[in-house]
Amino acid sequence: MAKRVAICAVAQTQFAANKWESRAQGLVWEVVRGVREQTGLGFGEDGIQAAVTVSDDVFDARTISDGAITDVIGAHFGAEEKVAADGAQGLYYAAATVLSGHHDVVLLVGHCKESQGASRNMVTHLAFDPFYTRPVGLDYLCAAALQAQAYMARAGVTDTQLADLVVRARRCAARNPVAQETRPVTREEVLASPMVSDPVREAFMYPVSDGAIAMIVASEERAREITDKPVWITGLGNCYDSFFLGERDLAGNFALERAAERAYAMAGISEPRGAFDVIEIADQYAHQLPQYAEGLGLCNGSRGGQWLAEDGPDKGNVNRSGGMLAGNPLMLGGLARVAESVIQLRGEAGERQVSNARRAVAQGATGPAGQLQTVVVLEN
Repeated sequence: MAKRVAICAVAQTQFAANKWESRAQGLVWEVVRGVREQTGLGFGEDGIQAAVTVSDDVFDARTISDGAITDVIGAHFGAEEKVAADGAQGLYYAAATVLSGHHDVVLLVGHCKESQGASRNMVTHLAFDPFYTRPVGLDYLCAAALQAQAYMARAGVTDTQLADLVVRARRCAARNPVAQETRPVTREEVLASPMVSDPVREAFMYPVSDGAIAMIVASEERAREITDKPVWITGLGNCYDSFFLGERDLAGNFALERAAERAYAMAGISEPRGAFDVIEIADQYAHQLPQYAEGLGLCNGSRGGQWLAEDGPDKGNVNRSGGMLAGNPLMLGGLARVAESVIQLRGEAGERQVSNARRAVAQGATGPAGQLQTVVVLEN
């Protein structure tokens, strides 16, 4: 059984609103080729022994969405398992595969083309119960709007603060070569964007996005052979909240708090405030950045508005990548947060590099209003 596990390589496509020119196989091969070139690894017992993939049948418009990419990821040489959830959950699976001793080197790859569907909202609508909640039209956007109403009232977060977060996300994204939305916007432009589900405006939510990400995850012994810049996964935690929205406190962070507790305990962190040089939060909607910052223990509970007023995101090096507001597919939100954290800890982030970055926390979520939460602690 491996004692430690590391991420040895990361590759990402450029994220875009519509990668019409590339099929899913092409996106996946681009990043698989990238991590193989970085590490020199082939497939088989001496190289990549297994794969964990992240994808969704409905977004891919096919059943068994991983079936179309098995040859591209080398699955004909070994095992492949699919995660139909946030990409950070895929990393959890890959790390468990190594820590359990089943394999020493695992390829993790996620892809998603949100542009393929007639409506992203129709895809997420299918996640709801078909008898009670689907008939009333619920989807992830509606759930996020209910969450925003409850959270903003409790935490004192204003529309203006959310608009400023969008402005900041674009400013940060301009220094990220794979970011999708880099055009500067003003607070006034953001506040003038159409209301899509009160209080969520169009500019408050992450854009439709296509892309892929790959990583090489390995045991300590193999990691030291593969790279001289391993990034160690020192903490992992996840938690599901209740299925029915009516059973949940949408203003709270039940699942995230427990996922964070587990990850921090594994990493030996007793006080998260001030513990991280890099913080990456999966802000599918602008209000989720302060809400999830509370859930991660980065500010006092129900004090997200004050945290924003005190410039908490900039002081804490939060979402230097631009975050999901700058564009990542739903399936890859958490995996993109991990990818940015790895790049920062390896000192390879260019203009957006955090000085002397040693420890990072990355968070990913899926399901309505962040039902499933995954937290990852990384160190160099």
